[in-house]
Amino acid sequence: MNKKFRIGGIIAALIVSAVILTSPSNPPPIPEPILDNAKNQFIEILAINLEKPWSIDFADDRIFISEKGGTIRVIDSEKLLDEPLVTLRTANVFDGGLLGIALHPNFAENNFLYAYYTYTEDGELWNKVIQIKESNNKIINATTILDKIPGSSFSNGGIIKFGPDSKLYIGTGSVSDFSHESQNLESLEGKILRLNDDGSIPDDNPFEDSPVYSYGHRNPKGMAWDMTETFYVTELGPSKNDEINIIIPGKNYGWPNVQCYSNNVEFENPVKCFDPSLEPGGIIFYSGDKLSLENYMILASQKASNLYKVELDENGMNLDGSILSGVGRIRDVAQGPDGYLYVITSNTDGKGFPSNDDDKLLRIMK
Repeated sequence: MNKKFRIGGIIAALIVSAVILTSPSNPPPIPEPILDNAKNQFIEILAINLEKPWSIDFADDRIFISEKGGTIRVIDSEKLLDEPLVTLRTANVFDGGLLGIALHPNFAENNFLYAYYTYTEDGELWNKVIQIKESNNKIINATTILDKIPGSSFSNGGIIKFGPDSKLYIGTGSVSDFSHESQNLESLEGKILRLNDDGSIPDDNPFEDSPVYSYGHRNPKGMAWDMTETFYVTELGPSKNDEINIIIPGKNYGWPNVQCYSNNVEFENPVKCFDPSLEPGGIIFYSGDKLSLENYMILASQKASNLYKVELDENGMNLDGSILSGVGRIRDVAQGPDGYLYVITSNTDGKGFPSNDDDKLLRIMK
């Protein structure tokens, strides 16, 4: 797609559903997005008709986007390439498929890209993490570095990121709200995992010979580190009680024994709990000089259909206004090499009202 589209100012009132989900298999859809056609030079549409996009990452003038159906799409020099980088055979389940992707910190030298996806084997759902080597937008090789992460139709986690220490962090989900395997250190379910880039276990992990970094998680969906390298994760609750947690190695975050806050010193409390739910997705801490957002957390929200600016201070964490609304569900946010914000919408995921050109990749320049 050679043409770069511009859209008008995307200004809409925040719409929060008053309905609390009673079953993840029957979620209420959000209202149809409202677009204001007033002139605005600061929001650009770089790609349209993406199919259930989930995650974004960058390499110079290339943007990589995962789609839950199993494809990794590439935008090269602002052009969406016709052919995907890779097409994986993924499970067609509500919260699964191809989820997180992450480029190696030394991608310019080794061309390694990592992907987390859900698959079916002998009637069972599993997740795995693979390392992909690419060249000139073509796959050369793919190697599994972690397999047999328990899978689910509704909570697979799926977020993966390289941390400031160049280790690969992986958020896995609890397979059901009745499972207690998130509390089992021998299980990969409901954990934050930490690996070397080749899939081996770092010597300084909190549990000997284990990839487990923290446990007691339900459904992690976003990861980010602030300027002090404090590690934050967003997490979906069963129908409410979404969380933002500060991750400390070796700590227990309570699921399924507690949701949100507890007086039990055995469990870590979140820094923020959302009731009603807003379905937090990707997060970043802005570090560029193009936007007046330095040191803010930027939070993508699906159910609340906003890109939020989040303020952190000695009193905790508070939403400090919306940067973008009116485009429906927002799944992921990233900071590009150019210092601007990039977001992907998530209106084709079965819970929104997609327009005929959804889903989209947007660039926010003010």
